[in-house]
Amino acid sequence: MSRAASATERLRGSSMGVTAGLIGWFVVVELTSGIVQGYYVPLFSDIVVHLGVRDADINWFEAAQLLLSALVLPVLAKLGDMFGHKKILLLSAVLTAGASWWLVFADSFWTFLLAWALQGFYVVWLPLEIALVFERGRRQARGVSQTRRAAGLLVVGLQAGAILGALAAGRLFAATSENLQLTLMIPAIAVTLVCFVILFGVPESEPVPNRKLDTGGFVLLAFALLLITGGLSFLRVPESPGLAIVLPLLLLGAAAIAVFVWYELRQSDPAVDIRVLRRPEMWPIQATAFLVGLSLLGAQGPLATYAGTDSSLGYGLGLDATDRSNVIGVYLVSLIVGAIAFALLSRRGNPRLILIVAATLVGVGYALFLPFHTELWQVLANLFVAGLGSGALVAAMPAAAAAAAPRGQTGISSALTNTTKTIGGTFASAVFGVVLAAGVGSAVGSAVAETAAPLTGYLTVWAVCAGGGFAAAAVLFFVPRVAFADSATEDQAATAGQAQVL
Repeated sequence: MSRAASATERLRGSSMGVTAGLIGWFVVVELTSGIVQGYYVPLFSDIVVHLGVRDADINWFEAAQLLLSALVLPVLAKLGDMFGHKKILLLSAVLTAGASWWLVFADSFWTFLLAWALQGFYVVWLPLEIALVFERGRRQARGVSQTRRAAGLLVVGLQAGAILGALAAGRLFAATSENLQLTLMIPAIAVTLVCFVILFGVPESEPVPNRKLDTGGFVLLAFALLLITGGLSFLRVPESPGLAIVLPLLLLGAAAIAVFVWYELRQSDPAVDIRVLRRPEMWPIQATAFLVGLSLLGAQGPLATYAGTDSSLGYGLGLDATDRSNVIGVYLVSLIVGAIAFALLSRRGNPRLILIVAATLVGVGYALFLPFHTELWQVLANLFVAGLGSGALVAAMPAAAAAAAPRGQTGISSALTNTTKTIGGTFASAVFGVVLAAGVGSAVGSAVAETAAPLTGYLTVWAVCAGGGFAAAAVLFFVPRVAFADSATEDQAATAGQAQVL
């Protein structure tokens, strides 16, 4: 072997080792993110008692966190592109840790609600991690393919953490003699440790110099998101003012989005580059994120209530809380399998085709609910099919957006997939809530029918989720066939860089 070839191999081995270590640290971060997202759900009933509120008030927690997440996500991602993704990742982790500790000592509804909302800063972790992996991989001429594989592993860590958190919470609550405050310290400790993982284990990216923050653009975007997600959230909470206020808020939000687009097209360094979003390799990804959000974030509540509905009505599974948790667990496992499959198949297969197949699986899985929903095995089989597709898409979308973005916009582009997914989930959750509530008590012949949602409501939910999956598959056909592949430009740049080192 020549000296030049030997040096090249050493360089490649070193860079691959650094990247593998970086991904390992990020898996730890996402594992913690999953713990935070899954840990509190089994404790909600005990939190309600601790705060002295009603079960329905829990809806405000999710609504508040979704609102804050939608507002801060694009801003923090853009700041990462401008000043370094590690700095903003660390900042968001510190803020999440602070909010997690606040939850431990919050003793009223409003203090708990505010702390819960602020904990939503973790939403920017995955987009910033994707941007860091992509920027490092870009220097090695493997930015796109490497990011795809890394994204799959990160989603595996996220879902594994969610399962671990959900399983640990109840057991730790019992082990501490039902001491809620002590139990809530566990995720706070985990997030605090992650701050040190990021500080000492994650290298900084190289931001593009001479950038500026488009404050006006972000104000317009925040205002539009606040109107849209706020309006939809009113439909999800009890005692809401209804369509009389929701429709005007949504119309104002749409108008604000139009003003935002007009404004951004006239900026030299916009908050969100609309021209990039209009690219054929970008807009289908953002549209897919919205469509997948319909089922990924919007259908979980209906799934839980359907699983608990008394089967004497002729539908529903009549499962207790433990068995319902097992159903959710099967779905989360299918997400993990889908993410792993994407990471493996994307090495050799066509990423565009894999995305289309994944979106189709989501559609097929929920379409199967329409004829097959009376037996537990049918529900589990349907969920597993849909989960395979959803897991692959969750792993693929941030990586695909980063691949389609120019240098200096990887963070914001990846983050926008989360924003559009959240909007899709918020929209679906609001609509599904109305659909399921509309026919409550319409069935006769059983006392349980007085509170159960109608079968037609559940059929509507599954039909919308299936339509979202099939629509996403159709939209992805507009992506160019050669998209999401390592570019020749990157290869040439990497070769030149290696020649200089040699």
